[in-house]
Amino acid sequence: MSEETKKSKITSPIAMPASSHEETKRPRNLSVNAMPTDGFALCVDGKLKTKYETAKDAMTAASKLKHSYPVVQVSVYDATERVYTPVELQE
Repeated sequence: MSEETKKSKITSPIAMPASSHEETKRPRNLSVNAMPTDGFALCVDGKLKTKYETAKDAMTAASKLKHSYPVVQVSVYDATERVYTPVELQE
């Protein structure tokens, strides 16, 4: 086999039927800058991480995280009021 034939065999895409190709398309990732419109979100070092339905659940998770990692900045974002509430380390 010549070098050109070897290269064409390696780089040629596998032929797939059109219907199975469309089914295997991966969905696009969500935007990093997407802000929630409802509920509460845990904010770690300025980045929104986890969404909670109630403020109590979000504050509990934030307190546990702040207790485990006291150096990181933790806050709870209220999506309806658009307000960040900082969480301080409880002694």
